Amino acid sequence: MVDVGGKEISRRRATARATLRTAPETAARLRDLPKGDALAAAELAGVMAAKRTSELIPLCHLLSLTHVEVRAEPVEEGVEIVATAETTAQTGVEMEALVAASIAALTVYDMAKAIDKEMTVAEVRLVEKTKEPQ
Repeated sequence: MVDVGGKEISRRRATARATLRTAPETAARLRDLPKGDALAAAELAGVMAAKRTSELIPLCHLLSLTHVEVRAEPVEEGVEIVATAETTAQTGVEMEALVAASIAALTVYDMAKAIDKEMTVAEVRLVEKTKEPQ
């Protein structure tokens, strides 16, 4: 792991976005699938994943997260997921936000795969990261 012991503690925030492309009919049904409400499940799964990022990615620092928010919104051709993670620490929370967005997208995929065989996770990317002195 990278030694961050000499770095100043800062309030840090990162936002990531994931895009899941589906058929329009699938996007319209995401709250009422055979497995249940895919959007609610995705939001919860994203938060849970952010909290376990250091267990999933080798050499990633374990962070005490102060806030995680995941929003999964249906759009005409799929789902847009925005995940934000915050901490007060010596290193950033980009990986936590990216993991949250990724797992949220994969959760929707899993829940909708029975009705849409053509879905794709089109993009996962970091949108913003900030650092404020403590």
